[in-house]
Amino acid sequence: MITTSRTSGSLVGPPAPAGSRADASFHRRGLNGRDARDALVAWRGEAVALLHDRFQRAVDDGDQHRDTDPGVLARHLMTVANGIAVQAAIQAAGGATRDDLQLVADMALRSRPSA
Repeated sequence: MITTSRTSGSLVGPPAPAGSRADASFHRRGLNGRDARDALVAWRGEAVALLHDRFQRAVDDGDQHRDTDPGVLARHLMTVANGIAVQAAIQAAGGATRDDLQLVADMALRSRPSA
C-alpha cells in the first residue's frame, strides 16, 4: 500500500527513499556528468517498470479498474514523486513545506483510479 506520509514526509527529512535526494540534487546542481545522468535515467526507468508491474497485477486482481493504464499510472506517480523530491530539496530556499508536500501527495493518491 502506498502511504502519503512516506511519500512526502521522508523526502523533507531523513531517511529518504533511495534516489529521491540524488534525483533532486541532479536537478538542483545541474550535474553534467553523463554517468550521473545515465544512472538517474536507469533508476527512473526501473522504478517506473516496477510500478507498472505492480499496477498491472492490481488490474489483473481487480484492485484497480480494468480500464486503468498501468504505464500511465506509474509515470503519473513517478512524476509527482519527482516533483515532491525537488520541492523538498529546495525547502530551505522557500520551497514547499512538509505540510504542503503532504497535501500534494494526498491529492495525487486520491486522483488515481479505483476498482
